[in-house]
Amino acid sequence: MLSYSAATTHCCNGPLTPKFSPSSRPCLSSSLHCSLCASSHFLPQQLNSSNHVYGYAGIKSKTARKGLKIVSSQSEPLKVMISGAPASGKGTQCEMIVKKFGVVHISTGDILRAEVSAGTEIGNKAKEYMNSGRLVPDEIVTAMVTARLSLEDVKEQGWLLDGYPRSSAQAESLEKLNIRPDVYIMLDVPDDVLINRCVGRRMDPLTGKIYHIENFPPENEEIKARLVTRPDDTEEKVKSRLQIYKQNAESIISTYSDIVVKIDGNHPKEVVFKEIDSLLSRLQKDKEEKSKSGKLAVNDRQFHKSSSEKENWRGIPTRLNNIPHSREIRKYFYEDVLQATQRAVKDGKTRLKVEINIPELNPEMDVYRIGTLMELVRTLALTFADDGKRVKVCVQGSMGEGALAGMPLQLAGSRKILEFMDWGDDGAMGTFVKIGSIGGQEVEEQDDMFILVAPQNAVGNCIIDDLRAMTDAAAHRPVILVNPRLKDLPSSSGIMQTMGREKRLEYAASFEICYFFRLLYYAGTQYPIMGALRMSYPYEYELYRRVDESPQKEKYVILSKFAKRPSGEEINDAFEGKRREKAKKATGIWGFLSGIF
Repeated sequence: MLSYSAATTHCCNGPLTPKFSPSSRPCLSSSLHCSLCASSHFLPQQLNSSNHVYGYAGIKSKTARKGLKIVSSQSEPLKVMISGAPASGKGTQCEMIVKKFGVVHISTGDILRAEVSAGTEIGNKAKEYMNSGRLVPDEIVTAMVTARLSLEDVKEQGWLLDGYPRSSAQAESLEKLNIRPDVYIMLDVPDDVLINRCVGRRMDPLTGKIYHIENFPPENEEIKARLVTRPDDTEEKVKSRLQIYKQNAESIISTYSDIVVKIDGNHPKEVVFKEIDSLLSRLQKDKEEKSKSGKLAVNDRQFHKSSSEKENWRGIPTRLNNIPHSREIRKYFYEDVLQATQRAVKDGKTRLKVEINIPELNPEMDVYRIGTLMELVRTLALTFADDGKRVKVCVQGSMGEGALAGMPLQLAGSRKILEFMDWGDDGAMGTFVKIGSIGGQEVEEQDDMFILVAPQNAVGNCIIDDLRAMTDAAAHRPVILVNPRLKDLPSSSGIMQTMGREKRLEYAASFEICYFFRLLYYAGTQYPIMGALRMSYPYEYELYRRVDESPQKEKYVILSKFAKRPSGEEINDAFEGKRREKAKKATGIWGFLSGIF
């Protein structure tokens, strides 16, 4: 089956503009030299920097690497971008990331200062802009960054790009060069906290050490007496810098919207890093597993082929009426649903639904298993969490009051099952995966997406209002309904069937199907299986006939494809071999369970 990663990965050593001498590599001296040719109008020059900026994690240096614990693997190394407002603690987190994961820390500020200090042609060009108070042009900065990303230590150890890109143009330049991170971390700190951190900072002019009058006071009165405020730490300038940062962040967020992870930076540094550590460790583990299994990340453009052209898709599994389903069959459907959902989310779809009706997921059959539904939901939630998304799994609670209070039997005990399920040893539950109810009050700012477990109306109660409140609060964030049942049901007075029915149906139809699978039987029966209808976003609906083979074997043969969900009449025509344009009055002998169509 086709392997697919939610976070599209790209190699940083693609067709870059800068060219390098074969001998260009980090050295062991206190200053590092590398040959740099930034673009067509810059000549190769020597780049001078410190080991802090260009430290080669593979070098065993007693002075630079003493006591350093580096997590590395033979798989593709980590590629991380980190962004944060002034005083967000970004520098501290960068140091901790480098120490734990051994990635190469790349800061555009450090690179620029090194170039200017070395007096290279690029440095002199940048200095002209800096001295005149102008921003250094994107092409100069991008050339230096791409040059640094092409060195061997970065290819081997991975990279941590600090504070870059800062504009949509810079982000687009990196995209064109096929340079894309595994994750884009944003440190989120309230403005008032950031302003307090900056305005309260003091510098010792003798040592250059930074203090804070509240959070990190000086050791004694002598030091306190000589502390000074840095010129750029006034409240007015801090607010101006914050505004600039927000504008820059908003301009590039669309480029990395599918891999952005917001981290609450308003905590002690150890608490903040614990969350970052959990995120990067899962990303690294995922890379290692893919490397071991020989699976390659697939560019999502490849998915816009015909579904039948997917060479690794092994087709519909057989013996689906054998209950309980084997682990292989369940895993097949979990992966099939996951891939379709990932593609839809990557394409910016935010209101999605999954409809899968194999026997163990069909509540109208006595072989229905709530555990299979919970496993499917867990697969979706953990995979998106592995990609750095904060996922809230929602199960509707008791609805109504008095004699009408209760919840659908299908969902009874489902929340407890989710709470007691195995969510792995990576600390995902409670950090990246949370369990909640359905309703607007359940939507929190830190939530990235929501998976709703079989939301449905009950006799006398309607879930639509709670659903609408939740989707309104979620705004642009994805909301995924797994096996929803939003048809109107009777109430004691019949109100549910009349008042607001049109609007309820319109709202229910606003969710786009990203995955559909239903077995086909003779009308009014549940045996034998005659065929199946399948749709996996963004492909067409595919109609299959089940064909018996001897001895005791079967297969599914494709009959037809439909751009839209076919009606029962269209399915009858396909099974009977009739042309689609021929009109039919009768529905024929074929049909879905419970008159689905």
